Amino acid sequence: MEKMNQAYEKVKMLVGMEVDEDAAADESAAGGDSFMDEFNRQCTLTTKQRFYGFAICLAAGLTCTLLSMLVFFHPIKFGITFTFGNLLALGSTAFLIGPKRQVSMMLDPVRIYATALYIASMIVALFCALYVRNKLLTLLAIILEFGALIWYSLSYVPFARSMVSKVMLACFDTEF
Repeated sequence: MEKMNQAYEKVKMLVGMEVDEDAAADESAAGGDSFMDEFNRQCTLTTKQRFYGFAICLAAGLTCTLLSMLVFFHPIKFGITFTFGNLLALGSTAFLIGPKRQVSMMLDPVRIYATALYIASMIVALFCALYVRNKLLTLLAIILEFGALIWYSLSYVPFARSMVSKVMLACFDTEF
């Protein structure tokens, strides 16, 4: 039962709920404290503030992404607003789970390549839009970014990437 209570307290810390100080002191005395546990205890955002931050950041990101469709035929403006919207939407989850946990989940061996591809594609899209200012390259970079976004998102759903890979192979595996 004691292990169950400790696990419950850890879950409460991870989602930003207030932790029972007696249980936290017992765990601290047992040597189970890590830097992340201490960091989560010192976090000043309440659960309500975390949800507001998440909702505002996600809404701003989705708004930027949807507004980018208005300037679709101007690939440079489209690339900037679409990428900025993706960054805001990606950052919104840091309000829910915390920035350190977000980074550790992004660097998890299951999704490290998807994360690297997604971040690289955002950098390439911004580089093409802001520095090169070539409409065709920006459009190609945005297509790459959109594909990387889908692949990165699928990495959070169990077996989704393998299922999509099998479906794509079945659809495009034809002989002439």
